[in-house]
Amino acid sequence: MSKELFKKFARKNPSLANTVLNGTATWQQLYELYEIYGENNSIWNQYLNPKEDTPIGSFKDLFQTLKNLDMDSVQKGVTNLQKTIGLLQEIGVGNSLEKRPIYQRFDD
Repeated sequence: MSKELFKKFARKNPSLANTVLNGTATWQQLYELYEIYGENNSIWNQYLNPKEDTPIGSFKDLFQTLKNLDMDSVQKGVTNLQKTIGLLQEIGVGNSLEKRPIYQRFDD
């Protein structure tokens, strides 16, 4: 079987992409299953009819991730980023319109 046939099979079955995105399988593993069993085997039932068919994950996973965030460390990171941006603005990084004498060209 060819890679092109597998690509067509994957396009017909978008739940395979969800399987890869949620880390259940890799494209290589799915391709190898396709090479061994073809596309009309019961092996695909677990990938084509998943229990939870969402694009990237479920809202439950998102809320669990947000729940586990340490807001103090997030706030410290934001504060450090603000300080860094302020420091860069003070020294003039990013202000490319300002001509500095060191970069001026002197003609004879």
